[in-house]
Amino acid sequence: MPKVGMEPVRRKALVDAALKTIGHHGSLTVTMSEIAREAGVSAALAHHYFGSKDQLLIETIRSLLRQLRTDAVMALAAAETPRERISAVIRISFQADQFDPQVVAAWLAFYSEAQRSEEVRRLLALYARRLQSNLMSGLKPLCGAADASRIADGAAAMIDGLYIRQSLKAAPLSFDASVALVEDYVTGQLATHHPIEGEGRTAGPGWGKP
Repeated sequence: MPKVGMEPVRRKALVDAALKTIGHHGSLTVTMSEIAREAGVSAALAHHYFGSKDQLLIETIRSLLRQLRTDAVMALAAAETPRERISAVIRISFQADQFDPQVVAAWLAFYSEAQRSEEVRRLLALYARRLQSNLMSGLKPLCGAADASRIADGAAAMIDGLYIRQSLKAAPLSFDASVALVEDYVTGQLATHHPIEGEGRTAGPGWGKP
């Protein structure tokens, strides 16, 4: 019988263990028993808290999105200009807890699973919309909506592409190098535009609850 008050602790331990186990294996073919063993609990207890491996995997994705949202809110709150907002979004995409090799491997495994799971696909699409929205919030005052959308698409594609490259152990990029590549792209795109006058203050971060 689970101890009273231990459920939040055990659930978090299982989510952390799932992330670590998936990252180590590089796929979602891990078993509930392997995840439970990593968390230091029994497989029966893991099933008690999550019901199935699929439910645990969905909660693991949600936990990544919640952490990303928390980081985004803090970083964007400190940004004072539209350009600083863009830089904040880029930097949080590559910070240590998101760019850890095991986390990168887990993200890639989830993208593969999205080809089969509607729920995983929905959550990853939510992530993509949030990234686009936050990039747009900084870009629109600088170059207008149409060009902002195009530049945001390019920046988001670079961020996702750098994640894939990070998974190639023979050619990983550092945090600073990854940020610099995306920053150079954005700076180059904005260099051909003049600031848009009359634009209101941008809205708050769009990293809503998953």
